[in-house]
Amino acid sequence: MFEEIVKMENLLEAWWEFLREKRGKPDIQEFGLHLMDNLFSLRRGLINRTYRHGGYQTFNISDPKPRNIHKASVRDHLLHHAMYRVLYPYFDRKFIADSFSCRIGRGTHKVMNCFRRFGWKASRNDTRTCWILKCDIRKFFTSIDQAVLIDILRNRISEEPVLWLLGKIISSFSSARAGIGLPLGNLTSQLFVNVYINEFDQFMKHKLRVKYYIRYTDDFIIFSDDRVCLENLILQIDVFLRERLKLILHPQKVSIKTLASGADFLGWVYFPGYRVLRTATKRRMMKRIKANPAQETLDSYLGLLKHGNAVKIRKNILNQNNKN
Repeated sequence: MFEEIVKMENLLEAWWEFLREKRGKPDIQEFGLHLMDNLFSLRRGLINRTYRHGGYQTFNISDPKPRNIHKASVRDHLLHHAMYRVLYPYFDRKFIADSFSCRIGRGTHKVMNCFRRFGWKASRNDTRTCWILKCDIRKFFTSIDQAVLIDILRNRISEEPVLWLLGKIISSFSSARAGIGLPLGNLTSQLFVNVYINEFDQFMKHKLRVKYYIRYTDDFIIFSDDRVCLENLILQIDVFLRERLKLILHPQKVSIKTLASGADFLGWVYFPGYRVLRTATKRRMMKRIKANPAQETLDSYLGLLKHGNAVKIRKNILNQNNKN
């Protein structure tokens, strides 16, 4: 793995991938002026183990809720891409089929189809009441225990140079609590959180033997035709998260309700056989279109709306666009 990460070909490919995402920024242009010198210097530091991860620039966004984003230097960001290219395929094979987010080809559309399929199966083709347990992990990224993460990685990777490098990246971030949290903004963080929470996924599927389980980042739902069964799962879930992963369920975001009454998940409200856009999602979408009515923005939202019962919203967007 380490040899694959530090190969000049891998570093170059990582650079072009990074450039496609962030082209035009002054710090990237400056790095690119002496690209080969910078790549050889990075590679030499990795091989000699003199590499040190730099600090972060911090800024805030509201998309839709306030978040702190931490931006690494161009050199470090490039290394994140190079590592991701090698480590992602290795770990992705170990993840369960029904975990989504930050996985290639497994975005929101796949989740929506999985939700519909599981709702149909759990209700026995809509002949029984389908109950849904919905949970959310409190402050997920900022609660990751770095020591637990490194321990999990040590159980999956045997190469000491790779573990050394992973340790450098993970420990480069510090929050209000020492040794806790991962930076939002690192490509490697997207992989690390999936590796971390995969321990919980495996517990759900193999220890608790939950059949209809979906996770998207820190949100997860379980389908069943037995409400009592779902109620009994909550304590076992809570204990595992606290004791093994040092994570806490969000107390205000644990609920059990029927699919027939509408299940709110990832911006949509699901009912048997159809789904509608959540009101807050619709409001935010219309606000963004008004602020940026470019065709690319419109096409993106119109494509999203094809996946649910949103004929009226589509018409409103098209009418507004024609008026403009």
